[in-house]
Amino acid sequence: MQTRVARLHGVKDIRVETQELVAPGPGEVLLTMAAGGICGSDLHYYQDGGFGPVRVREPIICGHEASGHIAALGAGVSGLAIGQLVAVNPSQPCGHCQFCLKGQPIHCLEMRFMGSAMRLPHEQGMFRDRLVVPAKQCATFSDATSPAEAACTEPLAVCLHAVAQAGDLTGAKVLVTGAGPIGLLTIAAARHAGAGTIVATDLTDAALERAPAMGADRTINVAKDTEALLPYQENKGYFDVIFDCSAAAPALRTAFACVRPRGTIVQVGVTGDITIPLNALVGKEILWRGSQRFHDEFAIAAGLISSRGIDVRPIISHSFPLGEAKAAFEQAGDRSAACKVQLTFSAD
Repeated sequence: MQTRVARLHGVKDIRVETQELVAPGPGEVLLTMAAGGICGSDLHYYQDGGFGPVRVREPIICGHEASGHIAALGAGVSGLAIGQLVAVNPSQPCGHCQFCLKGQPIHCLEMRFMGSAMRLPHEQGMFRDRLVVPAKQCATFSDATSPAEAACTEPLAVCLHAVAQAGDLTGAKVLVTGAGPIGLLTIAAARHAGAGTIVATDLTDAALERAPAMGADRTINVAKDTEALLPYQENKGYFDVIFDCSAAAPALRTAFACVRPRGTIVQVGVTGDITIPLNALVGKEILWRGSQRFHDEFAIAAGLISSRGIDVRPIISHSFPLGEAKAAFEQAGDRSAACKVQLTFSAD
């Protein structure tokens, strides 16, 4: 049995290749893949060869947010059926290191995360026509759910975890900086969590156009309206919680100015080292929290997508067949037109 894969060999060098695939073993399932989203980290690998200290050091199959249909069940698998639509959880903590034993599997010392270049050898990803995975990594959906929606489970899980970092959002005044796919899903997750007022900012109108459909009350293009956030800085700040999904230094400086004393800034976006306004952090007693991936939130995200408790369809902008992977990555890099770009797969 063979499968096509989208393998990145270097900067902007992604090739569709064929490789052998073994049948599912005990506790495993064979999937015919259906849809897979290009994440920001995939794009960093493609455009820059990595981000921060994470570098692509050998060929890697990209993709960690994907869905497919069950084609075969390995021995001992129960609770799943042939033809069922599933999303694959790319996170595979070891279960026995000190952090796993403390109930913090996100920080597993031996984490295997599909499509990630953090370890060497790299963990291979999901951009392929067929995939064998442990059955326990699969989350199921209602018959009404499309593969494109199911493939948004992983990024929504990231955002649900970020929102959980902020505590109770009931009635909260929220700012989300950066309206890419993660920013938009954070808006939706914050709205679902009971946020009162949600303001979204970005540098492009194209990104902000989707924000109201995800739950934003106001959008601000900070490249065009450079003073629009000044009123939110008065009286030591307006927002109870700010989710920074951009990791841009100007956005972070603005976040520290706009958050109220003892408010919370959740850092969702990642970048290299940057300078922060330490006096504001101390003087306003701001809680600045990082947010890393997810754990239990994957199953929660799948349930919300399946029930359309959160509708992810507005973020999906483009779809390309696997054979056009390079065009898909180029499209994903054009923020003036693209939001969530997905690949589609065929096992025929």
